[in-house]
Amino acid sequence: MEMNLKLSASGLTDIGLHRSSNEDSYFIQKDTYCFLVADGMGGAAAGEIASRIFADTAAQLIPQSGNQSESNTVALIKKIFLTANKEIRSHILSTPDHSGMGCTAELLLFHHNGFALGHIGDSRSYRLRNGKLTRLTKDHSLVQNQVDQGLISKEAARTHRLRNVISRAVGIEEKLEIDIIRGRYLTKDLFLLCSDGLTDMVTEEVITKILLRRESLQQRTATLIERAKTNGGRDNITAVLVEVLP
Repeated sequence: MEMNLKLSASGLTDIGLHRSSNEDSYFIQKDTYCFLVADGMGGAAAGEIASRIFADTAAQLIPQSGNQSESNTVALIKKIFLTANKEIRSHILSTPDHSGMGCTAELLLFHHNGFALGHIGDSRSYRLRNGKLTRLTKDHSLVQNQVDQGLISKEAARTHRLRNVISRAVGIEEKLEIDIIRGRYLTKDLFLLCSDGLTDMVTEEVITKILLRRESLQQRTATLIERAKTNGGRDNITAVLVEVLP
């Protein structure tokens, strides 16, 4: 059965203002309803390799038909994460200088009945619906754990000096715990996948205002990147927008 789903998408990545290399990767393939953002870590270009391994793994494993049931889609997401985890760890074994490399990842797939989203790390995924922005993911980070325990406020977390210390990443450990978020899509839903280089620099209130603009997806994607740079651009910045069309 063919999927009667039309999507529009735009992606952009930028090195930012303070980094010597871009360790982010993104992937857009509308024909197979696959979209992702990965943010590398590890330095010495190793983070760039890790995020690219994740993106390449998804590209290789996604079936060209794109006609998946919900259960098959969830199984595919897990397979991509686990395969990428294994590939990154194999790379580290062959290149010990890259020890400690890994990546965060957001992987969004659409299926007959809705969408499924795989998430690890502190990159984020959002959905804009009827003018309201909802964060679909929870950061796997030291600061988020402190927020959950009531030790610090959400406002304090934004500027905490340890806000970039993450508790989960692809490639760091042999066993991988993946968050899977499932849901239904509606016409005009707008999904945002992004690295923390965006959300550390731009508040969710400002992100919402930009996404609500009557501009093309490409213009809004570029505006998100430029706003992050205007506000400091301390990290690499990547954003992917996916809109469900009538």
